[in-house]
Amino acid sequence: MTRPPPPRARWFRPAPAMRPVAAALPTALLLLLPLPPGTSGGPWAAWMPPAVAGLSGTCVAVPCRFGYPEELRPATVHGLWYFGSPYPKNYPPVVARSRAGAVHESFTGRARLVGDPGVRDCSLLLGPLSPELAGKYYFRGDLGGYNQYSFSEHTTLEVLEEPVLEVPPELVAGEEVEIRCRVPDNCPQLQPRVRWEGTAELPEASERELREDAAGAGTVLALLRFRPRREDGGRRLACRVAFANSTLAFEAAVALDVQYEPRVLEVSGPGEAVEGTQVDLGCEAEGRPPPLLSWFRGVTVLREEPVSTSLRLVLPRVEPDDAGTYSCVAENRHGRHNRSLQLHVAYAPRSPVLNGSLWVVAGDPVTVTCGAASHPAPIVTVTRGRRVVAAAVYEPQVTMTLAAARPEDAGEYLCRAENQHGESSLPFNLTVEFPPILLPDSRCTPGGDGARCVCSASAIPEPAVTFDLPSRNVTVTEGHRDYTVTTPGQGTGGVVTVTGILTLRGTLDPRLAVLCSAHNPHGSVRQQLRFHHPGGLVWAKVGPVGAVVAFAIVIALVCYLSQSRRKKATGSPEVTPVPPPPGQGGDPDPELRPLQARWLRGAVGRWALGVGEGPAAPPEPAPPPKPARGPPEEPPEYAEIRVK
Repeated sequence: MTRPPPPRARWFRPAPAMRPVAAALPTALLLLLPLPPGTSGGPWAAWMPPAVAGLSGTCVAVPCRFGYPEELRPATVHGLWYFGSPYPKNYPPVVARSRAGAVHESFTGRARLVGDPGVRDCSLLLGPLSPELAGKYYFRGDLGGYNQYSFSEHTTLEVLEEPVLEVPPELVAGEEVEIRCRVPDNCPQLQPRVRWEGTAELPEASERELREDAAGAGTVLALLRFRPRREDGGRRLACRVAFANSTLAFEAAVALDVQYEPRVLEVSGPGEAVEGTQVDLGCEAEGRPPPLLSWFRGVTVLREEPVSTSLRLVLPRVEPDDAGTYSCVAENRHGRHNRSLQLHVAYAPRSPVLNGSLWVVAGDPVTVTCGAASHPAPIVTVTRGRRVVAAAVYEPQVTMTLAAARPEDAGEYLCRAENQHGESSLPFNLTVEFPPILLPDSRCTPGGDGARCVCSASAIPEPAVTFDLPSRNVTVTEGHRDYTVTTPGQGTGGVVTVTGILTLRGTLDPRLAVLCSAHNPHGSVRQQLRFHHPGGLVWAKVGPVGAVVAFAIVIALVCYLSQSRRKKATGSPEVTPVPPPPGQGGDPDPELRPLQARWLRGAVGRWALGVGEGPAAPPEPAPPPKPARGPPEEPPEYAEIRVK
């Protein structure tokens, strides 16, 4: 089956007229080719570059050498080039011949065998190039008769529309890179000139140019070295190729894809939120490649999103425990960056917490700290009743200090914390332990046949109350048949009052003494109760009627003694009945009013109390009479003694 010829070129770049090419390539180029084995009597062999490239519209010279067995000694040697296949039976298109003959129309005027097969030179010149000329080219030697040979060695032609830019797979910001512009240089008539565009603002940019020859194929290599920045991403760099004495021009451009470590541009969200409300936190970042974004609280990942430049975090109902530092972290293979924000959760004070001893001994110092968690910090007060004992403004706690506790410091206190979001309080009791204190109602009271003695004591902890009778060498405690004890209960501040009652029966000994004692772990107290002897209890024994009769007798006796003294002084004593008080037909002498009033107050007082510390004291001596001055005073409501 005959292979169809390659399609005819549809267009060609305008090219300058090529100068006639010598029958052979320049000697310098051919010297680069090693001699094939056939040149020294070896087998059939050929050498040519395995690949050659050229820009569309330019030309390509393919250097070629071949050899054949020396014993053949041909008179003439010819050769031709095939396109696509080395075997004539496949009817490959003929590219060029060393002698006159038909060639494929696609190569007419565009291909010449410029080498001299007679000297084993099979060099080929192609141009102007177009894409349809790209492919494999094979050489066939013709030594006459049956001595024809198609070499398997071949050259692959690549037709380029622009120079080849070699850009590293990654351009990392801050790291030096090198970009190469590769321009084929295989056309003897056209010498390429290469320059870079877009490098004016590149930092530390440097250029250089060199030539490479790889197995006979030439290349001009333009190198650009620089250190890209983050802002150089997207920058357009171009390699432009022009030829002297030609309108041909080529350009290859690239937009720089500069990769760089990520950067968190912004974190958004409120700095403070009220308990129970929703909070939205946002994060914006950049990076090449796009980073992995994550929201952290401490070391805990709350949310993450790969290959993203923004990430939102929603807290539906914030609690005080949600307060803290939230960090947005952006990470790719080039680095890591983060930004944080502090979230405060405002809430009403929680129940206050006490720290300190609420049970102390009298005289010891007291330090009680009361604190409450809240945001913002609360106003904390400690009150007793309506009195503020301690206060702290916008502090988490307050300390109540007493240098020395007293029993009266015991009682209920209130710790209160408040801010603009609410308040909370906690009552507490301060207990002050102290030794017993005897109460004023501790006394002995006569009654009937005997007496009743009361001993009351208050203390913390509860005191024990006893009675001592030294004259009888007896101590009466709880359990005695004449002893009863009552404990009404705890009073303010936990004070316990214990009352012991001792019943004395029978006739009371005037020398009898009763001692009241109370003690607890902190101390003891002892006191003698005042015991009224029988002589001092006369008013209590005779009763109200007897008291009136006794009072009248005393008044008569005083009047009698006064008259006797007056008679002895004047020689003619006389007792005159006392006129009645005003309103009853009498006006007493004002000179005796002070004496009568003083004595009467003492007597009435003793009668009203019904008790005494012994026999009644003798009346005070009457003062000498004084002349009356001024109008007489109002008469008393009782009888008066007058001395004439």
